[in-house]
Amino acid sequence: MTTAREVLDRCAELDRFTATPPQLERVYLSREHASANAVAGRWMEQAGLRTWQDPAGNQCGRREGATPGLPALLLGSHLDTVPDAGSYDGMLGVVMAIAVAGRLRDHDLPFALEVIGFSDEEGTRFGKALLGSQAFAGVWEEDWWDLRDRDGVTLHEAFLEFGLDPRRVGDAARRPDELVGYLEAHIEQGPYLEASNRSLGYVTTIAGARRFRLTFVGEARHAGGTPYHRRRDALVGASEAITLIERRARESECIATVGRIEVQPGAINVIPGRADISLDLRAATDVERDEMWSALSAEIERACAIRGLRFEVRETHRAPAMPCATWLQEAVMAGIRSIGDDDPMGLWSRAGHDAMAVGRVTDVGMLFVRCHDGISHHPEEDVRELDVTAGLDALEAAVLDVAARIGGARG
Repeated sequence: MTTAREVLDRCAELDRFTATPPQLERVYLSREHASANAVAGRWMEQAGLRTWQDPAGNQCGRREGATPGLPALLLGSHLDTVPDAGSYDGMLGVVMAIAVAGRLRDHDLPFALEVIGFSDEEGTRFGKALLGSQAFAGVWEEDWWDLRDRDGVTLHEAFLEFGLDPRRVGDAARRPDELVGYLEAHIEQGPYLEASNRSLGYVTTIAGARRFRLTFVGEARHAGGTPYHRRRDALVGASEAITLIERRARESECIATVGRIEVQPGAINVIPGRADISLDLRAATDVERDEMWSALSAEIERACAIRGLRFEVRETHRAPAMPCATWLQEAVMAGIRSIGDDDPMGLWSRAGHDAMAVGRVTDVGMLFVRCHDGISHHPEEDVRELDVTAGLDALEAAVLDVAARIGGARG
């Protein structure tokens, strides 16, 4: 039986596959991606699974249920990373899934059991998140083939270089009748479990996100010669918007983040004539998120008018909120109760996950594992062995709870 210590050691082994040592960076359709898939595939085989790499580059494994050909309960997460990543975001969930599959190898389950290591949750290389899980869900747009990485390589070219056939990407899609549901274990990426002294929590819903490029257009003029009443400073307008965004978000249940600022012409002695900022807006429901955007955009528009600035908006990403299925929430709660936590803590996920895409074809549920100080997307990302032990036991118990539900329904 794979222990928590072995799970953590396997996460450390995956750290070897990085394009930027000593920092961890493993992106879609890279040599490092291929190496991680190969190692994960070997662990899947050791857990008694039949393995394959699907036409989108996801690493998969399957063991049949009590009779061959049954729909599958899917366990997994992702194997790719952000730049300068930690060791557990995504990877912990994949390795835990493999471990639980190994623990259950002698059980006759009323479904097949599959494990998947999704290939591109982060979107680091091509700027488009969830490519692997969207292919799994049958969502693929032809214009994605023209996406380019920082070296100018298109997604289409990267598929060919990796040994995948772009014409077959649709074969990665799964049908709803092939699946029972999807359970994903993941580090929390927030401080709430630690603040409550809990090892584990269950997810109620995954944030609906929208991303924008906000542009402020003024007039570039000499910094010394232009009096203030004549200035149309785009950067000052953008700065006012940034403080407004934070203030309004703090007053609500939404999360709004400006992560990038670009200024033109960017000279020390020139008033900025243009400023572009990013906005990442998230909430537990799409209604809350969209209402916040309507209020923000109207207020920024008014502030720009007062300053004589033109305000332009381009939406770059939209993902609907994904509620976790009630029955899978209950299964995860049963798993958490099995480790002695009689009142499991429910959390909405502020971060996005592959479950958002998988939820388009089957019910999803998520188990959160405590991470130190809520740090993620950073080398200091850390989990404790005792929490991983609890997570393995709870995930195994959740799978057995699903088996009891499915078996009872069939009986």
